[in-house]
Amino acid sequence: MPAHGHTAGSSLLGWLLPALALLAAAGTYLLLARRARRRNPAQGWSRWRTTGFLTGTALLGVALLPPVASFAHEDFRGHMAQHMLIGMYAPLALVLAAPVTLLLRTLPAARGRQLTAVLHSPPARVIAHPALALALSTGSLAVLYFTPLYNATADSPAAHWMLHAHFLLSGCLFAYVIAGPDPAPARPGVRARLVYLGIAIAAHAVISQLVYGGFWVDIHAPIHQVRGGAEIMYYGGDIAELLLAAALVATWRPEHRRAAHREAVAPREATAHG
Repeated sequence: MPAHGHTAGSSLLGWLLPALALLAAAGTYLLLARRARRRNPAQGWSRWRTTGFLTGTALLGVALLPPVASFAHEDFRGHMAQHMLIGMYAPLALVLAAPVTLLLRTLPAARGRQLTAVLHSPPARVIAHPALALALSTGSLAVLYFTPLYNATADSPAAHWMLHAHFLLSGCLFAYVIAGPDPAPARPGVRARLVYLGIAIAAHAVISQLVYGGFWVDIHAPIHQVRGGAEIMYYGGDIAELLLAAALVATWRPEHRRAAHREAVAPREATAHG
């Protein structure tokens, strides 16, 4: 009985801390959005972006709290559903909320310049390169499921939370590089981003099919669970990547480039005619 009580207490703490962290993140975003609207009432702050951030935190809550969290500890299919929510769906919603832009609009001028300098720094340009984001988000799945790493994380609570953090951060990085509305000085053009997204879709499909077929897989779970998890990965990943592609199209603003080109050409034409 004491051991059971200790386990129950640990589980409760493990669920309470993420819930409090998510509530704190949502509250902070709402506070900053309110500050942005007060600072510049004419410009305001998009309610769609606020809704996106709240949706992202809600998806994380679904993934990290019961019953999904409990199911993930017992069944590989639950783990895969949790991975989809943490690593693909929640990051897209959070990135579309433009948290960096919100910070730039609410921070003091000096702090804003410091953040802008960080975004333009060489390390930030390397981290935000699509190839690295692709390797961290999609390439790491092969390392996880084709090596003993997955089984090691299942036996260690600390490693399990580190895996969650990796899913979330790498998913946010990839979504930011491909379709984020926040400023990204090193972001390539739309065609290049579509190529990287296509590679991610193909790699995701291949990994899920290999897992389904049991090729090179090192997952200690019943076969029906592994195949069910692979199906969730395949179809859930397709839907998430289609949403990411839609976000890329929705956030693409080619008219800005055309307007800049017209402004550059106009003086030269005026000079020639004069």
